[in-house]
Amino acid sequence: MWWVGRGLAVWAEDSTLPPHAPRRPGRAPRERPHPFAAAQATLVAALAAAAEPTDLGTALLTLPTRAGSPLDSPELVRTTAVEPVRGRVTLAGWRVPVLAYAPDAALTLLGSLDGLDATAGASLRHLAEVGAFAADLAARGRVLPGLVELPDGDTTSARAVWRPLLTGTDAGWARALALALPPATRATADRQPAVDAPGLLVADALDALTDASVRAALPEATLARGVRNTGAVAPWLDALTGPHREFSADPAALHTLRRELDAWQRDAVGGSVRASFRLVEPAADEISEPVTVVPADPYATVPTVDTWRVEFGLRAADDPGLHVDAGQVWRGADVPVAGDNPQETLLAELGRASRLWPEVDAALRTATPEGLELDADGAHRFLREGAPMLHAAGFTVLLPSWWQRPSARLGARLRATSRSAPGTVSAPADRVGLDALVDYRWEVALGDQPLTADELARLAELKTPLVRLRGQWVELDPKRLAAGLRLLRSTGELTVADLLRLGLADGDQPDALPVLEVTADGALGDLLAGSVERRLAPLVEPPTFQGTLRPYQRRGLAWLAFLQSLGLGGVLADDMGLGKTVQLLALLAADPPQTGPTLLVCPMSLVGNWQREAARFTPQLRIHVHHGAQRARGEDFATAVHDADLVLTTYTVAARDAADLAGIDWHRVVLDEAQAIKNAATRQAEAVRALPARHRIAVTGTPVENRLADLWSIMQFVNPGLLGPAATFRKRFAEPIERHGDAEAAQRLRRITGPFVLRRLKTDSSIISDLPEKLEMEVFCNLTAEQAALYRAVVDDMLARIESSEGIERRGLVLATMTRLKQVCNHPAQLLRDNSPLGGRSGKLARLEEILDEVLAAGEKALLFTQYAEFGGMLRGHLSARFGREVLFLHGGVAKADRDELVARFQSDSGPALFVLSLKAGGTGLTLTAANHVVHVDRWWNPAVEDQATDRAFRIGQRRRVQVRKFVCAGTVEEKVAAMIADKRGLAASVVGTGEQWVTELSTAQLRELFTLEAGAVAE
Repeated sequence: MWWVGRGLAVWAEDSTLPPHAPRRPGRAPRERPHPFAAAQATLVAALAAAAEPTDLGTALLTLPTRAGSPLDSPELVRTTAVEPVRGRVTLAGWRVPVLAYAPDAALTLLGSLDGLDATAGASLRHLAEVGAFAADLAARGRVLPGLVELPDGDTTSARAVWRPLLTGTDAGWARALALALPPATRATADRQPAVDAPGLLVADALDALTDASVRAALPEATLARGVRNTGAVAPWLDALTGPHREFSADPAALHTLRRELDAWQRDAVGGSVRASFRLVEPAADEISEPVTVVPADPYATVPTVDTWRVEFGLRAADDPGLHVDAGQVWRGADVPVAGDNPQETLLAELGRASRLWPEVDAALRTATPEGLELDADGAHRFLREGAPMLHAAGFTVLLPSWWQRPSARLGARLRATSRSAPGTVSAPADRVGLDALVDYRWEVALGDQPLTADELARLAELKTPLVRLRGQWVELDPKRLAAGLRLLRSTGELTVADLLRLGLADGDQPDALPVLEVTADGALGDLLAGSVERRLAPLVEPPTFQGTLRPYQRRGLAWLAFLQSLGLGGVLADDMGLGKTVQLLALLAADPPQTGPTLLVCPMSLVGNWQREAARFTPQLRIHVHHGAQRARGEDFATAVHDADLVLTTYTVAARDAADLAGIDWHRVVLDEAQAIKNAATRQAEAVRALPARHRIAVTGTPVENRLADLWSIMQFVNPGLLGPAATFRKRFAEPIERHGDAEAAQRLRRITGPFVLRRLKTDSSIISDLPEKLEMEVFCNLTAEQAALYRAVVDDMLARIESSEGIERRGLVLATMTRLKQVCNHPAQLLRDNSPLGGRSGKLARLEEILDEVLAAGEKALLFTQYAEFGGMLRGHLSARFGREVLFLHGGVAKADRDELVARFQSDSGPALFVLSLKAGGTGLTLTAANHVVHVDRWWNPAVEDQATDRAFRIGQRRRVQVRKFVCAGTVEEKVAAMIADKRGLAASVVGTGEQWVTELSTAQLRELFTLEAGAVAE
């Protein structure tokens, strides 16, 4: 899928087609048909119900290719097993059938992905995020009308458009969407180079989808009503609604309208200096004689007459610390903002603000406006309407601190009592579940003061929006007062799920009360109070468990058992290395006989680890591994499960064997590395959510990897329905938090999810005090003369080629340059592939030998990580000869049995002391605590990946201080990228999860600066 011109183009892969391309001698490589691309008839059948395509055709894509066949996309799950093919991955051209959609149809399609009879790929899901953002902008009125010239240069015609107005957090979200654009979105070789950059592609798509969103919401042909049909305005207004966007007018009139609209756009976005507005409440000595509001509370008062003031000023947009009030501007004092004409700037800014908040006009009637006086109603209108509108337009708005406090508003509290309050947390009869009913009582409070129905009625009679209560201003919203009265008089049933969801109440709805507090008795009360893990009495490990749990692990076991007793699921999100596996095994060991089987789904790389750990800690458990071509099916599978306590399978098999797995009445389903289902629409996520189970547990160290939708998907597995439908969650939480930084929405989300997520960090001394120290350091190495010469040659050659290339070819060259330079930094032999000896030719290798001399002399062990398996093999051979001892090597081609043997040998006291691992194959799922030295010989620039690899040694079972060294070649691209990540945390955040793709979007000048070898990089 990609966005081209003014439309969406979609193609698909068919999992029923074979992956290998037919061999056709003489056919040009760029004309090969994609062997498993879905035919147009298949595409139409899958997508036509969502939206009608406007064009059927083909497109040429440049895709990753191995052994003459395009690679599967990550989302593709084949219906039949395919033998893995090895070889170098290259880029090649493939012709695919496509469906094209105009913006209006594209918006419909992107909004209906959940209902498609197909799995959406990463690029389509990303464009769906752009579409949702466009719809959100339209719904919030963050759009401006405009016009664009037609591409053929026609001076008498133009196109009416709606453009997104991007300021503040909206602009930041648009930039984030551009940075996160999947590379597959730009795979088409037919696209013009002008839209190759992610920012331009996302901007094009956002413009078109915003225009479609506004037109979908507006009735046709109403904007021009009452406008005289002269010039270009009336036809332009007509073209702003409905499907017909183009219109004709006199060229001079079009030019005038375009100039005025461009000026409007500039005014809306603003410049480097913006007006500021500060609301000042009446001082205590200025408040007139108060009157009593609530007889029962003599401190509740409201002034009969009061004067509020909005003070004007100027503030630098790029430096909020530069601020001056309007008085300084008019007195002609030295003003550090707005250049030589601060007075004109202030008047212009106030004029722009008056278009949004017309009450500013009253101040503009004076020659030197410094502020505006308001009564209580006017102050309330500013707080509720003017301030948000001005802030959204980029003006600085300063409000009293009490306005953002919950105590400044009317709110509700819920007191609940479980009808089947549990006595002990282990008895099956104590199960409550999300559907259980509870007894409840509502309270309504203003600030900290509970109010009766009579008191609410008295407050409603005051007809004033702001009340001074016990020395603090609070808001009285008539609609919320009425809602409070209805709440106090309400009757009905309330379930546990309703009770928990009340923490999600949208306080921004004018006719609803925000829920300030939810409390309950018994087990539910402990759950809602937060930190329930610390409130529970720790559970000692059951007699059949062959080991001793740490105190925090016993509390974790109690928490898991507690949730199980309530019929609720949980997310065990302890930090890597804190022993999530043993806590789960202890829970399994505590299951009474005949409880039923537990299904554990995990990545293939962890199946062996679970087998070993279960054999060590719970040898009495009967384990069945459901994996491999010869795995049991149908009745044989049901029989195997009946004879097992723990069934191990992988996510891939869970998707393929969904029917067999769903036919078992599982006592418990556990997902290890549960971030594997972060994309809720994938087949494996849908398959595991459909598994029947009385208890569900997700195990992950990263419950939120990239976006809040990850959390929704995991919570939907753990406690289905708790967070509501995906669309509702996106509207209430994901969009306000991710796009607008809504702290209140984030707090509500923590309130509802907190009881079901147990997260402990190993850096917390209250959790674990005997884990040894971890020392991390960057080790700078110099290049040898040979390395420096090769480095300069690569830079000169590749920059010349990059300058003359465009589009996907340019991006490929940039990534190739980065790879070659990192290979040079490792060793010349890695780049040259000439099987030449390694000794004396690499600064990194020389430093590594020095470090390993010390490690081996001390009788210690080391892990050596590299992202290049080929270099790992070279290191293994050289180090084995250099030190005269065996060096282990783990890479992606090592079979599971051999992998397990390597780990066991290294962990043994008499095993080899050096272990070379490829980062991808050995960075997760292993316990290698025999090592207390970790060396990252080369780096992937993803801190999370490096930390995971380091935690193979820095985890429970480690008795010694762990020293982590990260090699960096001084003066090279390695040092420059390391400095960028260290100095610019925003860049680091954008790099995480995307590897080095961000480098491809730098300009040639920036690339030259990044790649060029600095002085002093070569060893003397």
